[in-house]
Amino acid sequence: MTSLQIVFLVVAAVTLFSAGMVVSARKLMHAALFLVLTLMGVAFMFAMLGSGFFAVIQVLVYIGSIAILIIFAVMLTRNMMDSEAEASNRGWQILAPLSLLIFAGIITILSSWHAFTSVRDLSGTAGEDVVALGKALTDPNGFAIPFELASILLVAALAGAIYVAMERKGGRG
Repeated sequence: MTSLQIVFLVVAAVTLFSAGMVVSARKLMHAALFLVLTLMGVAFMFAMLGSGFFAVIQVLVYIGSIAILIIFAVMLTRNMMDSEAEASNRGWQILAPLSLLIFAGIITILSSWHAFTSVRDLSGTAGEDVVALGKALTDPNGFAIPFELASILLVAALAGAIYVAMERKGGRG
């Protein structure tokens, strides 16, 4: 095993651990910070796989925008940060084995798929993929409309968080 493979496995383990902590952290702010660590691990794996464009987009869009938006929304709802209430699901004993069973089923199905186990040569297609992605993102028949709808949804979520925070603040004073 090469040193690059060892680094990849360590980054993958940290990313999986932080992804698990996103859904199991007791405080919402800690979950948001673990989300940032998870997204950074994904960006690092993109960079290690030779897809620098997607690594930069991962950092700029997901870490730089969406994760920070989530952190601001959490910080604006102050009562959520101070809550010491139980944040775990009581049915996790049933859901954990079920999710592992579903994961094993997905891996079994994907391992029988020929394209999943084959290795592709991506050396000459990186520039063409970026051009195709750019055209797909800006084409009205592509992903432009869902991309804009997602941005409107995020702005509406932030506006709702501000409204809830202001309503609580105004009610106390």
